Amino acid sequence: MRSMSSSSPSLRVPVLSIVLAGGEGKRLLPLTLDRAKPAVPFGGKYRLIDFAVSNLVNGGFRQIVVLTQYKSHSLDVHISLTWQLSTLLGNYVTTVPAQMRKGPRWFTGSADALFQNINLIDDARPEHIIVFGADHIYRLDPRQMLEAHLDSGAGVTVAAIRTPARQAADFGVIEPAAGESRIVAFHEKNPDAPTVPDAPDQVLASMGNYIFDAEVFREVMTKDSTDDASSHDVGTDIIPRLVAEGSAHVYDYRTNVVPGETSGELHYWRDVGTLDSYFEAHMDLIAPLPAFSLYNEEWPIYTLGMTEPPAKIADGERGASHISNSILSSGVIVSGGNVVESVLSAGATVTDAEVSQAVLMHGVQVQPGARLHRCVIDKNVVVPAGFAIGHDPEADAERFTISDGGVVAVAKNSVI
Repeated sequence: MRSMSSSSPSLRVPVLSIVLAGGEGKRLLPLTLDRAKPAVPFGGKYRLIDFAVSNLVNGGFRQIVVLTQYKSHSLDVHISLTWQLSTLLGNYVTTVPAQMRKGPRWFTGSADALFQNINLIDDARPEHIIVFGADHIYRLDPRQMLEAHLDSGAGVTVAAIRTPARQAADFGVIEPAAGESRIVAFHEKNPDAPTVPDAPDQVLASMGNYIFDAEVFREVMTKDSTDDASSHDVGTDIIPRLVAEGSAHVYDYRTNVVPGETSGELHYWRDVGTLDSYFEAHMDLIAPLPAFSLYNEEWPIYTLGMTEPPAKIADGERGASHISNSILSSGVIVSGGNVVESVLSAGATVTDAEVSQAVLMHGVQVQPGARLHRCVIDKNVVVPAGFAIGHDPEADAERFTISDGGVVAVAKNSVI
């Protein structure tokens, strides 16, 4: 389990990395109708899980297990094709399905998923365990977080980011001791959670990334498994238990320095668990100076290599193409029309059409005269000539899914 790298003291500590990728993703419907949430495409060529795994791999942690459960086929295929690390030094990324080692049942929560796979700890014998979620967009150097964990002697270290206080009900909120990293209270999705002392409009929210001491991990997961009153969730049950024992510490994401990041995108993190947050994260990519850049060569986001030809921009029958503040992936063809503030995934085509603030996934075809605005179109959908999406809420509601924020989502392989 020991890394061969000596560039950082933390990399000489035996570590096993676990990525939780079993979420059902109901709030992302229809994008999760036939795929697990971590397998949802993002940014033109990636999958959501690529961000967590890239952070671990870039940080030198290359023994990684991915715990899966719901609708995992496309996720399994993506991991097997994409994340083939060199085995010479014992590196691997592998999926582990729900094995039902504790009886014929699915995981009942994130803590239960970890407990049911405690045999992985027996096999790998790490001293510390990194547990990352699989559905967040961010960059984080896990070496620095592990060093802080080792320095504090914590049983568990929880990564945290400042977020607006109005969002406290969406997150686990951390209350640290004054002037210390020790956590004195953990408020799970409490709208009245305490704010940060120097910023009364902000709370310190858990990012869903943890580092456990291996013995503490084994003990707390085993105790939780026998607690009938527990919901068997890491945020709801495990962290409060360790807070009560005085062994939980917080890691301030603002102290993490990722190579190659510019000042305009420092400490970006977004939970893309809803259609609105998923759409907004795409809009963060397309600004001239984006809040999150996909172009950091020092800390790249890895994904499956594609064989599509280069993107092509051509004149259409109705005139020249006009494209601004957009991302065009490999194989995209734009022939006339306007593409503004949009993300076009591999193989998407736009012909003499109007596309603004749209996310088009692989193979989407937009035919002449179509008009798209504030929408997410899943794979292999043909938008017929003259058809409008995102312009008439009543008509859209009859055919498609509309988010609370008014984003229209069209399911994969839909026939319009």
